[in-house]
Amino acid sequence: MNAITLGNHEFEGKNNTYLLESNGTVALIDTGIPRPSIRDELADGLAARNRSFADVDLVVLTHFHIDHAGLAGEVAEAAGGAPVLIHEDDEPMVRHDEDALDAYDDLQERRFEEWGMPADKRTELREFLEDAPDIDAPDEIEPIADGDEIEIGDVSLDVVHSPGHTAGLCSFEFERDGAREAFVGDVILPVYTPNVGGADLRLDGALGHYLETLERIADRDYDRVWPGHRDVIDDPTGRAETIREHHHERTERVVNVLREAAPATAWEVSDALFGSLENIHILHGPGEAFAHLDHLADHDVVERTDEGYRLVDDAPDIDRIVGASSR
Repeated sequence: MNAITLGNHEFEGKNNTYLLESNGTVALIDTGIPRPSIRDELADGLAARNRSFADVDLVVLTHFHIDHAGLAGEVAEAAGGAPVLIHEDDEPMVRHDEDALDAYDDLQERRFEEWGMPADKRTELREFLEDAPDIDAPDEIEPIADGDEIEIGDVSLDVVHSPGHTAGLCSFEFERDGAREAFVGDVILPVYTPNVGGADLRLDGALGHYLETLERIADRDYDRVWPGHRDVIDDPTGRAETIREHHHERTERVVNVLREAAPATAWEVSDALFGSLENIHILHGPGEAFAHLDHLADHDVVERTDEGYRLVDDAPDIDRIVGASSR
């Protein structure tokens, strides 16, 4: 297995594509952003390992975001129609299903209105998103689901559905030299925490799903995992716990914001949490605030009014809502 590091001009951090070879079968885990410079980086990375796009037998995608799925179609076409695998919930977004994309655009507009996003920030965000390249849609996509097995030569990848960052985000678990490892995309990352709420508006109860995913990662007790950005994570259980503690602290902060300034919209809560936002953060900031507010509403801590969210439980049990620390 080889990691190929790719540039990322749209979002934070470098991207990782993983080249996996076993018994004559060649697979790529994720592909990077569909820009010519990134395509050249991927081609050069493969060439340094005596491979090219034409050698790829299979493309496996962790989720639909352009920095992970963007070049899937070009790689697959250059490989003579190699199949592309992605979870069934994210498959329509990679396939460019018109109904799915139209529904997402409509949902986005509704969310911006619900969150109270100012008109000038909507314009700025739309311009940023319109400048981002589209995924190069593959001709052949094979939907996968939790519990499936992907055979790559003598290596078997077990599909572990890991929603939260996106609806169809998956980890791919495998055994190597007696160790349990996984490719995890943006399930957990070594430096920053994956966005929940703004990264995929289709997922209802995004924070609740993500907390369950973190628990699942911890329960599987991996020896190491290979993330979609930056370096290998040698203590995945500890990292999952650190991210859960981050959401515990953020939930406390959201509650404190509402104590001081309720009712408040998701945008107003985001402003209290993060301050001024630019580019993709105009989406991710209020999306994160909304995910926390939505989770609190699910636990009868807040209610939504015409003016925004307000507390109905001034002293909530955050350990019950987010989980108590295991440390």
